[in-house]
Formats: sequence, structure tokens, C-alpha cells
Amino acid sequence: MSESRLKKSLSAGGRNDRASEDASRAAPEDKFISTQERRKMWSEEWTQSALPKLPTLSGWHLCWLSTTNSYDSIDKRIRLGYVPVKSEELPGYEDYRVKSGEHIGYVSCNEMLLFKLPMDVFQEVMTYQHYEKPRDEADKMRVQVESLQGQRDSNGKSLVNVEGEGIGSYDQQPSKTPVFSG
Repeated sequence: MSESRLKKSLSAGGRNDRASEDASRAAPEDKFISTQERRKMWSEEWTQSALPKLPTLSGWHLCWLSTTNSYDSIDKRIRLGYVPVKSEELPGYEDYRVKSGEHIGYVSCNEMLLFKLPMDVFQEVMTYQHYEKPRDEADKMRVQVESLQGQRDSNGKSLVNVEGEGIGSYDQQPSKTPVFSG
């Protein structure tokens, strides 16, 4: 009586050697997605796919605000000029209407409420936060770099090594204030 487990021949019993198995396996790189697919995935990762796409509302910037964020509260945003959107203001959004509780009649999705901000206030906020404030910070860095140029540490090594045209080269002419889309 002979057991099939004890057969020594590789060809007997349908066994293959490891070299032939290794050759047939795909390299891990072959499983990677393409650059285009990866970029699409990253792009989708940061979109608001869990919330409905919003229409435009003339003269207003629309945004979703969290009802659970204690630092950036709804009350704080209302004091800043945000106004809750009523479901009657957006045709087709009746299904998102809050039916009970503190926010009855407003547009909601999950724990988010839809708010609007007058476009002129939105432009003011965006210009300050994303244009003026960064330019002020860049000016501060430029002043720091300029004050350190030519200075040396206790070993005589220069404190600053400016590469290229330096930090001051980008801002020789004032640029036009951008207009932000709502």
C-alpha cells in the first residue's frame, strides 16, 4: 500500500516546483493603479460626495455647516452673517427639509445644515483669509530673511543662504485682488 503523500516525484500527483509558480505570479507593481486612476481617487477623496450637490443661489455663497462642531458652532456662524436656508428657497430640496427640532424647515443632510452668506461678505472673508493674510505673512518672512542676510553665527557661518532670486522676487509688483467663486 502506497500513500500519495510520500511520492518523491514532482511531476507525480500534479505538483509543480516553486520556480514555475513564482514565474506565474504577478509582480506587486502590476497591481498598482495608473497615475490617472490614483489622481481621480484622491480627487474624489476630498469632495463632498456624502452631501448633495448644491445649486447656485444668486447673490449668495452656499455651504454646509456642522451642527456638532463646538468650536465652529452654528451660533458663531450666524453672528458672522450666515443665514440658514429654508427648503422653500431651493426647489427640489424638499426631501432635505428638517421636520422636527430646533431647525424645522431648513435644509439638512445628516448632521449638516445648509447656510448662505451674502456674496459681498464671502468675497471680503476670502480676500482677507486667502489673499491679504498670506501676503502679510510673506512680507514678515521677507523682513526676517533680509534682517538675517549678512549675519554670521559664532563659527563665522552665514545664518542665511538665499537661493535663486530669493523670497522678495515674487512680489515686486502688486497683483490684482482675486475674485473668489461662490
